[in-house]
Amino acid sequence: MKPYSCVLFDLDHTLWDYETNAEETLKELFARYDMERRGVTSFRFFLETFRRINVELWDRYDRGLIGQDVIRNERFARVFRDTGVEDTRTALEFSTEYLRELPRKKHLLPHAREVLEYLHPRYPMTIVTNGFDEIQATKIESAGISHYFRHVVTSQRAGSKKPSRKIFEFALEQTGHAPESAVMIGDNLQTDIAGAKGAGIDTIFYNPARLLHESAVTHEIAALLELKSLL
Repeated sequence: MKPYSCVLFDLDHTLWDYETNAEETLKELFARYDMERRGVTSFRFFLETFRRINVELWDRYDRGLIGQDVIRNERFARVFRDTGVEDTRTALEFSTEYLRELPRKKHLLPHAREVLEYLHPRYPMTIVTNGFDEIQATKIESAGISHYFRHVVTSQRAGSKKPSRKIFEFALEQTGHAPESAVMIGDNLQTDIAGAKGAGIDTIFYNPARLLHESAVTHEIAALLELKSLL
């Protein structure tokens, strides 16, 4: 195994359990806004609709086709419409509450804390994320993992987003390490893996679903616990 002196981590879907935290938040808001009375057939239908639209929007954002404001302003308007609710004003209120409450959720992916505890004394670690600046900071604090990281680099702070090499170069400038001494761990082949590779950084693809792909990765894991034998 090549020796590294710096570890970069993605946040959502890699350490912070976005799916569990989002579902918990949506369930609370679904009840608070009495969405069944508004005509939504079930929470499960609402959740599945949200997931479909959310993936579409974030994929378009990652490819540089839309800005963050589109996600903020249009995501729940589309979810409402697709679940049979025509109420733009309430959709915006729902969105505001979702963005306020989601980051306060604390669920991490399996073994995330154990692995961070293992890596912390061995490597300086930095988070590199495309998420909203204030929201990502709240997630990290709420999950109780801020002390593991020397730096948190967001696309807003770096002035560029993954997969641009600029955000990775910015992160390495903060840490004072060269690309060849760093490794990036993330779940997204386009933003995390291709982006880091383009910046000359080795990669560890976190692939818990064991999805088939043809991307060139330095290493691949199905569970975060495997990092203890890799690093």
